[in-house]
Amino acid sequence: MRLSTRIALAVGVAVPILVLACGWLLLALVARDLHREEDGHLRTRATAIAHDARTLLRAAANDQATAEANRQRRLFNAALDVGVRLTGPDGTFSGGPQPDASVPLPHASKVPVTVRGAGRSWRAYALPVKGPQVSGTLWVFAPDTANRAQLGLVRRRTATTALLAAPLSALLAWAVASGATRPLRRLRRSAAGLDPRTSAVRLEHRPTRVTEVDDLAATLRTVLARYDEQAARTAQALDTARSFSAAASHELRNPLMSMGTNLDVLALPGLPEDERAAVVDELRAEHARLLGMLVALRELGRGDLVEPDAFRVRDVAETADAAVAEARRQAPDARITLVAEPAPVHCWEPGIRILLDNLIGNALAHGRDARGRAEVAVAVRADGQVLITVDDRGPGIPPDAREEVFRRFHRGPGSTGSGLGLTLAAQQAALHGGTVELGEGPGGVGTRCTVRLPARAASESSALPLQRDWLTLTAARSQSFHKEPS
Repeated sequence: MRLSTRIALAVGVAVPILVLACGWLLLALVARDLHREEDGHLRTRATAIAHDARTLLRAAANDQATAEANRQRRLFNAALDVGVRLTGPDGTFSGGPQPDASVPLPHASKVPVTVRGAGRSWRAYALPVKGPQVSGTLWVFAPDTANRAQLGLVRRRTATTALLAAPLSALLAWAVASGATRPLRRLRRSAAGLDPRTSAVRLEHRPTRVTEVDDLAATLRTVLARYDEQAARTAQALDTARSFSAAASHELRNPLMSMGTNLDVLALPGLPEDERAAVVDELRAEHARLLGMLVALRELGRGDLVEPDAFRVRDVAETADAAVAEARRQAPDARITLVAEPAPVHCWEPGIRILLDNLIGNALAHGRDARGRAEVAVAVRADGQVLITVDDRGPGIPPDAREEVFRRFHRGPGSTGSGLGLTLAAQQAALHGGTVELGEGPGGVGTRCTVRLPARAASESSALPLQRDWLTLTAARSQSFHKEPS
């Protein structure tokens, strides 16, 4: 059912009810005012003739027929336009307009009451009459004008007005509602032709100055924008899954073939023990490389799919402390130092941990000096932005190769790693609106990796990158975070 029809029906029902309610209230008020006027007149007349009523009761008690007739005539004449009924121990005297004697009267009350009989209504007031050697009750009556034909006419006219108001008010309400809902119908026609699955056309809405319609249009736009965003994220997730499968199959093929060959060698009869041990060591190395590569690919996928609601305010110094403690446990022969000050950042804490773990792991793997010693210095500072540095004492990286190391699966000569460590670091820096770059270490010795992240106030207002495809593409230059096909 259309909204305008619903409004018309509602108004068509409500208006007659309102008319009837107002008519009933008006009749009740008029009837009360008439009763008040009648009751005041009855009290006045009863008080005025109370003396004559006492003298009549006294004459009846003394058995004075002539005096009784005179007093009765005087009482009825003094009553004027009201009916009188005087009841006493010696009989009842009545005259003037009043209910029939067969109509029962209520008990005497201090206020006038309504008495009905023979199709008529009367207002009756009882006044006790007491005197020396006499007692009785004086009733005075007047027709109940509150139930006269005029009030009946008002009732009929009120009912007629209510009956006429129903269709007229419904028709008027329908006309007004049809005009008021015209912008809503236009919005419905505009939205009906939209299909986000087949077309990129989106809702076009001109302000109508109708708050509800404009708010609804804004809501529809928001819903469609969220649909587009979710569809893009779904497509990106599918690309990530496909890329994970392709990268894994491509990068794992050679190690698996090498492991298969080594297993065949182990199966040869009479293989010397020293050669068997060498093959087993090589298998262990290949296994560790495969495991590291799968873990790195999984972390790249997590970074590409992380949502904004996973970000919280965390202290990078605490995360760095945990990462350094884990690195010391895994490399007890290395000297790893940490200098950190409180540095709160609105971040994805697992991502910051991935960044630190890979930077420290890369320094441990490639930053050993000529004698094989590893010295890694980690520092966290907050100065308008959060600055993370990781220094090693290794051979360093030539300037012309510092961009290449961020590429996916880039491995240096003799490297046994996955080639994804620095790619993961660059990905996490980009997710947090920061940068990562490589340079010379302190004193020109080794390598320094520097990560700059926005402070908490800046990062809270920033959004995640719209295009996140670190698993499907390869980082080029870390400062700009552009990526090139591998």
